[in-house]
Amino acid sequence: MSPGDPKWLDVIERDLHRQFPFHEMFVSRGGHGQQDLFRVLKAYTLYRPEEGYCQAQAPIAAVLLMHMPAEQAFWCLVQICEKYLPGYYSEKLEAIQLDGEILFSLLQKVSPVAHKHLSRQKIDPLLYMTEWFMCAFARTLPWSSVLRVWDMFFCEGVKIIFRVGLVLLKHALGSPEKLKACQGQYETIEQLRSLSPKIMQEAFLVQEVVELPVTERQIEREHLIQLRRWQETRGCAPEGSSPPGPSPAGLSSPGFSASPLPGFSPPPLPGEPDIPGE
Repeated sequence: MSPGDPKWLDVIERDLHRQFPFHEMFVSRGGHGQQDLFRVLKAYTLYRPEEGYCQAQAPIAAVLLMHMPAEQAFWCLVQICEKYLPGYYSEKLEAIQLDGEILFSLLQKVSPVAHKHLSRQKIDPLLYMTEWFMCAFARTLPWSSVLRVWDMFFCEGVKIIFRVGLVLLKHALGSPEKLKACQGQYETIEQLRSLSPKIMQEAFLVQEVVELPVTERQIEREHLIQLRRWQETRGCAPEGSSPPGPSPAGLSSPGFSASPLPGFSPPPLPGEPDIPGE
């Protein structure tokens, strides 16, 4: 395998011990889990040198490695970065900024109380949803809930990430009683960082996500609205986002669910990084 860019390798090395440090795969520094995680993340920087490494990719890759060999985990990571969450891990993080605006607008329909409070406090969506979305809730929810959310995410796409985020916001900030403890920006952010265990409990969360009255069509429509606003104010589309059309990237584009993730292994590409057994 190519030696790789030292700039990315140093950052990856520093991040290895932070990923699920109490899980048996990653508990030992230099153990097989951390070695595989290093290889997968390094391989991505070689596969997409123009993007390099983003720290939010590490927990995504770690969860994948818990369920499959390193080579399969690498190709699944590629699919997540390119098909499921395109543009999320680019340098400017423009796609996550756009999705933050989409989430906030949808919140007005789901929970006007929460939307009004966040508007009054002038809290940018990036302050509370960045880790949720970029890590697909792997660093937020209990493990059993993470697995259920990921099952739905792989089957139905990024709309599940939006629905989970809306459910968490609705139940954390969606009533006057909840807002009594959130008099300022700091208290509100802390409320969203220390979510009630009941909200995150697997059965409760999944039921709320399934029953949430937000359709894929509504998310797509909001995507187009926010995309046009972005283009009008900045003069170009955000990186990783499709131009206006019937199939925005990450929602219902033809390539979104065409490739089954587990075991996905396309034909070798020229210069393709060699993952296991290099």
